Amino acid sequence: MERNIKIAVDAMGGDNAPFEIVKGVAEAVKLYPVKVLLVGKEDIVKKELASYTYDEESIEIVNADEVITTEEVPTEAIKNKKNSSLMVGLKLVKDKKADAFISAGSTGAMFVGGTVTVGRIKGIDRPALGTCLPNMKGYSLLLDSGANVDCKPQYLVQFAKMGTVYAENVLGIKNPTVGLANIGVEKEKGNMLVKEVYEMLENTEGINFIGNAEIVDIPKGVADIIVCDGFEGNTILKLSEGLSKMLVSLIKTEITKGAYVIAAAALKKPFDNIKKSFDSDNVGGAPYIGFKSLVMKMHGSCKSPAVVNCIKQCVDFVENDTVAKIEKLIQE
Repeated sequence: MERNIKIAVDAMGGDNAPFEIVKGVAEAVKLYPVKVLLVGKEDIVKKELASYTYDEESIEIVNADEVITTEEVPTEAIKNKKNSSLMVGLKLVKDKKADAFISAGSTGAMFVGGTVTVGRIKGIDRPALGTCLPNMKGYSLLLDSGANVDCKPQYLVQFAKMGTVYAENVLGIKNPTVGLANIGVEKEKGNMLVKEVYEMLENTEGINFIGNAEIVDIPKGVADIIVCDGFEGNTILKLSEGLSKMLVSLIKTEITKGAYVIAAAALKKPFDNIKKSFDSDNVGGAPYIGFKSLVMKMHGSCKSPAVVNCIKQCVDFVENDTVAKIEKLIQE
């Protein structure tokens, strides 16, 4: 297998690091034409890797003695911990030694570190964090989902363009629809920001804008891409995660009561499928779209399947020359 794509993976980021991260990498290099640069404390990573069989040319350990935790202030962490697994990984991308970077570490540190280290695509004011929300038809790409709390109208237009390119080239959605998150579908609804953005999106070429996407319709799959500011997006994301966990818990509690116990055994598979549809590991990670190279954020509690799926997204991103396509659409 020819390994032309190089991906740096933070072995120390996340609640289940390094075990689940290393396990996922060992599985992914058997499936995809990549070379993974595992960044972390060399002795620990080497010990974990010893449990797996893999092509030795497919994985390289890059030593990093420090780890940035989620409790640290991002700006201070990236300044004071230059030899952290997160910053070393981002520098590998900056120096063109890796085509993409993946981490389950600090979201804030990744955004700040990515901005100062990897840099933005020309014409992009703010990179956006894109999250795939499950819906009745599959997934909707929500961006921004938390990176930019306060946004100017042009930021959201850029999000729509970047999301369109990403959805087409990485998620495989042809001519994806773009909806503007709002409190109603009517054009006159919403605050000043949303109203101004609506007018701009109506006149933006290269995107398939369908108008406002009322929040209640997002789970129905009203649009392939949902555009909003990071405050609204993160609120939608957190509420969706909380509701999905509550529903799964309620269903499990109800069907294991009394006479329903027998039925519960028969319904185990369909309910497992429902639970799986809410599992972020099936998607892999959330891309920071707008950097000069791909930076992917995995959930802090992610396990090995997330790593495998995240690496798959990186492969599609690189193979389809997605950065160049985003830059072209932005310039147009």
